[in-house]
Amino acid sequence: MEVLKAWKQATQFSANEDWIFASPVQIGRLPWSYNQVYRVYQKAATKASLGGFGTHTLRHTYRSWLDAVGTTIAVQQKLMRHADIRTTMNTYGDVVTDEMQQAHAKVVGLALGKAN
Repeated sequence: MEVLKAWKQATQFSANEDWIFASPVQIGRLPWSYNQVYRVYQKAATKASLGGFGTHTLRHTYRSWLDAVGTTIAVQQKLMRHADIRTTMNTYGDVVTDEMQQAHAKVVGLALGKAN
């Protein structure tokens, strides 16, 4: 996370709506190519002794975070570039742990007759 924060401060495309790895060649309108991101990511994973840690893992986290901030499933599908919404719904993401705990606490409160 520290490296991403440092990148955010150093890049010329640092607005919240900009791509994390905006392509300077495309004047920030598109992200870097997958191959560029993958090479940098693998170098960082190796340096951190994570081995074959792939970028695909980030897609699951991204979907979870989209869910956590209340993004509609249709927008999630488009952001993740899935042709079929079932891929977005059934394959990617999971409820963020804090949300699971909060939901569980509310259900327990209902069962025990306590207001939350």
